[in-house]
Amino acid sequence: MTGKAGKDTVDTVDTARIDQLPPPLPAERIIALNQPKADLHTTRRYTWRGWEFTAPPGVFLPGGTSRMIHERVLDGTIEVRDRVYAAMGCGLGVEAVAAGVRGAREIYAIDVHPDSVEATRRHYERIAGPRQGTRFVPVVADLFDGFPDGVRLDVVTFNPPAVSQPVSDDPDVVRNVCAGAPLLERFFALLAGRDLLAPGGEVFVIVSNTADLRTIVRDAAGHGFTTEVAHCHDWQDGVLTYLFRLRREAA
Repeated sequence: MTGKAGKDTVDTVDTARIDQLPPPLPAERIIALNQPKADLHTTRRYTWRGWEFTAPPGVFLPGGTSRMIHERVLDGTIEVRDRVYAAMGCGLGVEAVAAGVRGAREIYAIDVHPDSVEATRRHYERIAGPRQGTRFVPVVADLFDGFPDGVRLDVVTFNPPAVSQPVSDDPDVVRNVCAGAPLLERFFALLAGRDLLAPGGEVFVIVSNTADLRTIVRDAAGHGFTTEVAHCHDWQDGVLTYLFRLRREAA
């Protein structure tokens, strides 16, 4: 269950195997690994795949785990072509741009942070631009609170702020780093309670053992989701990052 870096595979985590997921790292290690950078409240630049992004103050730059999502959206490992896609916690907007380039039918770029949604809109319009057959919808929402009624999603990606230890009192850091497992429980509850997934819909959540993986997967199961390990990356420093694929067949 711990896994190593390699080709994406599928390994179902049933309830009997949840305890095989690694526990959170020691608190002091988690805090040390997640110290915010001093330049968060400045304007910064970010480049990926030759695309140039500008991060306003308070908007986070993507890290290695985010890039795992971006790469898979762009190369089709997470398939969004001709599908209704939600980029949860859209941040700087890289995955929304990748989805536009890939040919998603609808793209919902969702973030609780208005400046992040606005940054995503600007980047999408400049880099991806208007595309026939693709509709881009920026949404300021706390998870799916305020999300448009009647939308059924084929694909959702989320790199949540699931770190299990508080690492700062800065609201921007808490919002983007250490809201913890309770945020994921609410995320699953909203997805299930509002029946937001289309038939065959997929949810991709990426979390590391700086979070409480067992609680997250157990909460997902409690809302009717089956969880598979699509990929596990070993950073060789004690940190294991899991890309979970969740489905809710009962929906």
